[in-house]
Amino acid sequence: MRRSGGIVGFAYTISTLAFLFAVAGTVLYYGKVTFEGEGPLKGPVAVIIEKGTGLSGMAAELERQGVIDDANIFVVGVIVNGKKAAMKAGEYAIPAGASMARVMAILSEGKAIQFKVTIPEGLTSAQVVEILNAREDLTGAIDKIPDEGSLLPETYSYPRRTLRQDIINQMQRAQATVLEDLWASRAPGLPIKTPQEAVILASIVEKETGQPGERRQVASVFINRLKRNMRLQSDPTIIYGITGGKGPLGRAIFQSDIDKPTAYNTYQINGLPPTPIANPGRASLEATLDPASTDYLFFVADGTGGHAFAVTLAEHTSNVARWRQIERRMRREQEEKAAAEAAEKAQKPQGGTIETRTQDLVLPGQ
Repeated sequence: MRRSGGIVGFAYTISTLAFLFAVAGTVLYYGKVTFEGEGPLKGPVAVIIEKGTGLSGMAAELERQGVIDDANIFVVGVIVNGKKAAMKAGEYAIPAGASMARVMAILSEGKAIQFKVTIPEGLTSAQVVEILNAREDLTGAIDKIPDEGSLLPETYSYPRRTLRQDIINQMQRAQATVLEDLWASRAPGLPIKTPQEAVILASIVEKETGQPGERRQVASVFINRLKRNMRLQSDPTIIYGITGGKGPLGRAIFQSDIDKPTAYNTYQINGLPPTPIANPGRASLEATLDPASTDYLFFVADGTGGHAFAVTLAEHTSNVARWRQIERRMRREQEEKAAAEAAEKAQKPQGGTIETRTQDLVLPGQ
């Protein structure tokens, strides 16, 4: 009897284990199929996983937003696949029907949605800070206005909620790298003693011309003047001395501005101003450190957006006279256009919803 009972007990144990293994296998199979099968999303969505969120919190958020069906299966699947430590916070684009396995891959690879900010060449550091402060996809305060000329104008990519100060740091690192490379390959014989002096002059070149094809010529004018101990006489330095880089002057430069001494007014000081007057781009830095080989000492706007260059004062005086004629014609055309628009507006029935506005004409060099 004991022997028979032992056999029965052994058989019961075996059958129980077999049943448990079968159940476990079924559960594992169901979990695998569910983890790798098509997800519930009917369309793509953007999901934000906050920094500091653990795996369980991620799974709960994904389930709450309808990205996955079962948070528990997702947690187990991530752990089994050895991806728990790799899961990253951020904003992610999840495609329609994404399986839990695909969601795990997206979050573990850190392929967060990237945003972009483009910083144009020639802005002051204060203006760059204004742009970054206006971006709602960035967060945090900027410690202080960066040193003028320390930022590289460029397009920068980042995930949502990146710190604004991190973007500033990235711009400063990029500028330092570019400047180091260009300084090492600079043309011989330049009257520029340090990389900082190169940035100062490049910032003036940046503000003087927006024409890529003439940057090296503009740079050559200032290089030639420095070699001859001539004052640079650059209008943008007057403006910076007045505004301190906080924005545009908003009016024409008066003779009283030219005559007023400031630390930046290169009509009144010898050599370079004490700091850059903007953040120059790579092209202006390149032009400054490898200027065109010319004898030019003067340039003035030519009415096309570019400049007329001259070697002698007599040539320059002639170019200036030509530019003054262009200015007078442009002002006359502006006045005629404004008068025509005013007359047209006066002839329209009162009470209408059409509004005509006269745009102010901004002349080059103002």
